[in-house]
Amino acid sequence: MKHRLHQPLRVTHDYDDILHFPHPIPAHLPPLSRTSRAAQFAPFAALTGHDEAIYEAARQTIPRPDPDETVLQELDRRLAALRTRLTEHPQVQLTYFVPDAHKAGGALHTVIGTVRRLDDINGLILLQDGTQIPLGDVTAITLPDTLQIDF
Repeated sequence: MKHRLHQPLRVTHDYDDILHFPHPIPAHLPPLSRTSRAAQFAPFAALTGHDEAIYEAARQTIPRPDPDETVLQELDRRLAALRTRLTEHPQVQLTYFVPDAHKAGGALHTVIGTVRRLDDINGLILLQDGTQIPLGDVTAITLPDTLQIDF
């Protein structure tokens, strides 16, 4: 019986004449590792950064709170009470507005910490852990012996 490659081919499709030839392997190139071959078929991100842009557009922010006069007076009263107790290094709960770095608005953050000092020159509340909170961004102060007021 003759080898199949030496038989005359009967063309029934466009590629029947080369369908059963052995795969050519170049002698001058080493074979690729399985990992390198698989890397050829790795997913391709045609729109680099598109997912991040969609996430950023969908991310919610809130406008900066605009407290009324009574809330501002209550915050001033609590800040004065905090000043009188600074030598005790009281633990407080502070809620403050953090502006968003990429879009309009921001978010409210709440932190519980021990007050180290009030920096009136720079308008900051300094906590023992190094957190610095701008006084103008504070929306609520809770001292151990007071009730919390939010707006």
